[in-house]
Amino acid sequence: MQAGFDLVELHGGTGYLLAQFVSPRTNKRRDSHGGPIENRIRFPLEVLKEVKDTVGDFPVGYRFLADEWLPDGLKVPEASILARGLANNGIAYLSTMGGTYESFFLPEVIEKSKKPGYMVSLAASVKSQVKVPIIAAGRLSTPKRAESILEGKQADLIGLARPLWVDPDWVRKARRGEDGRILKCSPKCNACMELVMRGQPAFCPRWKKERRDALKEMFQ
Repeated sequence: MQAGFDLVELHGGTGYLLAQFVSPRTNKRRDSHGGPIENRIRFPLEVLKEVKDTVGDFPVGYRFLADEWLPDGLKVPEASILARGLANNGIAYLSTMGGTYESFFLPEVIEKSKKPGYMVSLAASVKSQVKVPIIAAGRLSTPKRAESILEGKQADLIGLARPLWVDPDWVRKARRGEDGRILKCSPKCNACMELVMRGQPAFCPRWKKERRDALKEMFQ
């Protein structure tokens, strides 16, 4: 708030702490915060309450894990129970995603992630359960595809992470109808994620060489 941001987002995805409590794979507790899904969602709901009590009238969103894409992991039916709980407790939006660091590099998930809009179905499933705004993401590189998701009411908003990483002017170009000038994130490329997982500075292969070299020099 002091930095001038418009909202704050709790990270309940990718296998981080909030997701670990919700997941039947990682939550092996035998107390009031473990066992059935109603207990496993207690911690993220408590965190949401503490944050909202602290920030007051300030939007609090949630990066929402709908499916871990693991055989014994969290699935949409149980995740939907958390979605309803968050919605009933004042969450501003749910930014829906699938997968964790344990599943991202499984062969079947790698293949899935090469398809444009590969997480949109998760957003649509969650949207059917709650009335708060739902954000869809996952290889949504073109304005046309983003617009079709909104028109199809599969989501209310579009999350652009890698598309903006590739081309920070994505939104400006889309607004001007200059789709052909947008530098697109290739679904077949996973260079930025692979660099992060190796603990190296992330860059996009589509950046100009001067920009890539400048980044490398910063971290030498």
